[in-house]
Amino acid sequence: MQASLKQPFTNVQLELLKTFSHQLPESDLIDLKNTLALFFAKRLINQADTVWEEKEWNDKLVDEMLHTKMRKSK
Repeated sequence: MQASLKQPFTNVQLELLKTFSHQLPESDLIDLKNTLALFFAKRLINQADTVWEEKEWNDKLVDEMLHTKMRKSK
């Protein structure tokens, strides 16, 4: 039986390694980190907005959830 080799990097990591195969100045590295953080933050906000709309949540319901114990005790 032949074991399959698992790729050590994701497709995103490989692309970033190819793109940034040179040293960046610290200021550019900070800008890149901020850009990546904004990219993932926007994706997360869009996903949260989708759930909000699908579940027909509103401010009043969310306020009620914040003041409700939602975990079940074991």
